[in-house]
Amino acid sequence: MTSAAESAPAVLPGAAAASRGPAWRTTWLLLAFMLVNFADKTVMGLAANPVMHDLGLTREQFGTASSAFFALFSLAALAGSFLTRTVRTSVLLLGMALLWSAAQLPMLIGAAGFGVLVVTRVLLGAAEGPASPVALHHLYGWFEQKDRTLPTAVLLAGAAAGVAIAAPTLGVVIDHWGWRWAFGVVGLVGLLWAAVWLRYGKEGPLAPPVGRRRTPGPVSAAAGAAPGTPYRKLLLSGTWLAAALGSFAAYWTLSAGLTWSADYFQEVGGLSLRGASLLIMLSALSKGGAMLAHGALVQRSVKRAKAGLPPRLAWSSGVQTGLVMILAGVAMVGFAATDVLWLKIVLLLGPMAVTDIILTVAATAVSRISPADRRGVTLGALTCVFALAGVLAPLVMGRIVDAGTTVASGYFGAYVLMAGLVTAAGVVVTLFLRPERDARRLSTE
Repeated sequence: MTSAAESAPAVLPGAAAASRGPAWRTTWLLLAFMLVNFADKTVMGLAANPVMHDLGLTREQFGTASSAFFALFSLAALAGSFLTRTVRTSVLLLGMALLWSAAQLPMLIGAAGFGVLVVTRVLLGAAEGPASPVALHHLYGWFEQKDRTLPTAVLLAGAAAGVAIAAPTLGVVIDHWGWRWAFGVVGLVGLLWAAVWLRYGKEGPLAPPVGRRRTPGPVSAAAGAAPGTPYRKLLLSGTWLAAALGSFAAYWTLSAGLTWSADYFQEVGGLSLRGASLLIMLSALSKGGAMLAHGALVQRSVKRAKAGLPPRLAWSSGVQTGLVMILAGVAMVGFAATDVLWLKIVLLLGPMAVTDIILTVAATAVSRISPADRRGVTLGALTCVFALAGVLAPLVMGRIVDAGTTVASGYFGAYVLMAGLVTAAGVVVTLFLRPERDARRLSTE
């Protein structure tokens, strides 16, 4: 596969428009990539009860095994992002898919116990750590800055789609063939994606050059900040810091949900595994739908701006997204406090579902303030920070639940903590996420 960036150091006028078809084909392939990625994460939560039963684990031990996934996740995200400066992203994506698929298969061995589970989760996390930033960096090689919000939402909706598809599918696999085969299935699907990517994956016309060809030019300047802007200034900008905290809070809810939602709805809600899986699927679809709707609205605003029409809302994206997060935090308190199942479901599928919009906003905001040749690293650093929530959330939530006088009271405390984190992050995002302002400031210093 030949990188377009290797054949031309600068982007020719009209190149992005001419690649519209391949750009969206790449978007759909990366959507599938993220789908498999989050199916890998979902399998642990869905198999929580049978795994704890068969291996004789407490919730704290199971939380430790789940957190092991993130032991090297953040470091791998940062290291993989630095590799985007010397290795083509198409190659990195293929390598990650092969590694994470292979990491799932040892759990098919009947003798594989708690130790093997922890080791394979660590390896899986290391392989998947760079997935999101590298996929986004690759995607942005196909789209100009003003057109990135909708494809970003599509790609990140793969997380919700992965959960939505995996929840009922892997639930059936666990019921009929046991929890070990759930790990095997996601590993085999990952290998299938790698085969398709090997055939169709390639670099976009806006991708920055790599290796010896990596020199400042029109591509580097396109993102807004000046080429050569120090990483220190990028990573200490209000936009990057607010994006990191907002994403950390959203990822806390995501990681905690992937690990403990099935257990929560079975133990507290009184649902069966199949009923819990269905509710997890609906929650994921709601999250994905909210992200796609947000992306479509932003894309419509871009078209209005091109037509010279005024924006429908004068508020910045940071203010809008921050207020949405505050609303979601309040809804989480209500979710934790009520004993009425239908109200829990309404809150889960309604206001709580909009939390993940910050993930799209954060990615596009960080790309806005970053030169193209440094975008992979700033996105990787963003993932490095917010992925720490993946280490903490399952473990902290497991400990809080185990420390409660009852399972229900323990989960109440865990969800209130989550609500406080999301609300506080929403306030910071409202006040400090200003990508346009920071892009102008960084380009003039």
